[in-house]
Amino acid sequence: MTGQSEHAQLMDDVYRYQRYIYDFTRKYYLFGRDRLIDEMRPKPGSRIVEIGCGTARNLIRLARRYPDAKLFGLDASEAMLETAAGAVAKAGLGTRIGLAHGYAEALSPAMFGLAEPFDEAVFSYSLSMIPDWKQALGAAGKTLAPDGRVHIVDFGDLAGLPGPARRMLLGWLGLFHVAPRTELLRVLERSPGATAALRTLRGRYAFLYQGAPPLLPN
Repeated sequence: MTGQSEHAQLMDDVYRYQRYIYDFTRKYYLFGRDRLIDEMRPKPGSRIVEIGCGTARNLIRLARRYPDAKLFGLDASEAMLETAAGAVAKAGLGTRIGLAHGYAEALSPAMFGLAEPFDEAVFSYSLSMIPDWKQALGAAGKTLAPDGRVHIVDFGDLAGLPGPARRMLLGWLGLFHVAPRTELLRVLERSPGATAALRTLRGRYAFLYQGAPPLLPN
């Protein structure tokens, strides 16, 4: 098994049963997702891909918020994609949302039968679960149009939380193989870009970024 296939199997194992209660439970601690979506304001007809789409919760909200957008979701877990496909069908959005099984590090429009690049790429609490998150961001950047944007919401460095609460939260996230990408947040804070927007939520619990693909050190 390669590292990517091992990770896919791990995600299937983690979410095989959790997927049925995922959306209900995650709303209590995956903060900022709806704010990110509402602030995207893509151009009409934009091609939007979510990397690590999970249950398609965000894609369905995007479809309803931006009725002219063309939406695509990628996930490494076949179990989650099964749940996503059911949710998309139940919402009556099967003609507007395309789903594909694959790895973030290998993202390409061809996975969805597209020849054109994406206009927007979304990472919603997925970079903290992707082992090679730098490669995933790089792959997303390569699939975007010249004026394309990346939208990220994920755990911050938690530096504003009391020490015991921070340690407890990190330990709990570790049970689900989640690791906050503090290096990414530091890079974004040093050089967010003239046209980018970066915000941290209370206690630096999470951060939201919208702008050009960030330039990361090797």
